[in-house]
Amino acid sequence: MLNIQNLLLELDGWPLRYNMQIKAGEIVAIQGVSGVGKTTLLNLIGGYQTPNSGSIEWNQEALNRLSVEERPVSILFQDHNLFEHISVMENLCLGFKEQAPLATIKNATNYLEVSQHLDKKPATLSGGQRQRIALIRTLLRPEPIVLLDEPFAELDPITRKKAALWCKEQAKSTGKTVLLVTHQDEDVERMADRRIVLS
Repeated sequence: MLNIQNLLLELDGWPLRYNMQIKAGEIVAIQGVSGVGKTTLLNLIGGYQTPNSGSIEWNQEALNRLSVEERPVSILFQDHNLFEHISVMENLCLGFKEQAPLATIKNATNYLEVSQHLDKKPATLSGGQRQRIALIRTLLRPEPIVLLDEPFAELDPITRKKAALWCKEQAKSTGKTVLLVTHQDEDVERMADRRIVLS
């Protein structure tokens, strides 16, 4: 279980407070108006921002004192997180302690229609192609917690639906706990077990 208790961050003099419990294997959509602290919540869980007080626990282990690298978290930011100096395939193989699951990676790139780009550098690809590749990398990594910040924003409606359904199937089949920040209700309906609206 991901347990967030009395988490407080003072941001530009404005207090952001979070309290929530998310079961292991649950997919939860995080919604709310712009500026309410959705991306900040992901940053706090991932360790990219430090709270003023409160606790973040995963299966009763405190995450607050752990570095970004030590946390059991795989995160997809809105800028896609791809390394420009290496190929798409090399990007997809990063983050595995043992050998990367090549067959699973290839199946995912085939399904999301980016398999023809594996030898290319990310900078040569469109925003939607980059977003699908980053999604694959984030979901296939071994960490049990997945944080997704507007992961389908650059996709057309058909590809968006396909990507959302792939993410849900991948998360459920591997028992991932997912927090999905999205403004789109259709993403919630396709993927989430429930939603939390920040106010």
